[in-house]
Amino acid sequence: MSNENEPIDVSPENPGETTPLQKTWGMTEHTYCMLMHLSTLLSGSGFGIAVPIVLWAVNKDQSQVIDQHGKNVLNFIISMLIYAFASIPLTFVGIGIVTLIAIAIVAIVFPIIAAVKANDGKYWPYPLCIRFFK
Repeated sequence: MSNENEPIDVSPENPGETTPLQKTWGMTEHTYCMLMHLSTLLSGSGFGIAVPIVLWAVNKDQSQVIDQHGKNVLNFIISMLIYAFASIPLTFVGIGIVTLIAIAIVAIVFPIIAAVKANDGKYWPYPLCIRFFK
């Protein structure tokens, strides 16, 4: 029987079965993955690329869940950079401004959705994302 204060994870395959959540840096995997997704919002400061990479690289061997979410975040970051760089030349035609605004909105909304899902113990693959890491 598990400790009452120990966080548990309810298995989606077997709803009655619970397993203790793995702790990483003093927090559950779900919380850690949530922070990894939210760290992409630091992109205005330049840390939106470095922080998620560090969070993933430090603990990717400790947990398959962290590795899966980390790869998802990296794929998203790389995809958004590619879309942004492809949109820059299109600003001369006018459509690039619209695409850059759409990319900015997506870069804010999608990590928040993924963070909420991760905190609930679910994996949410980012839409429109190129899968570099599988």
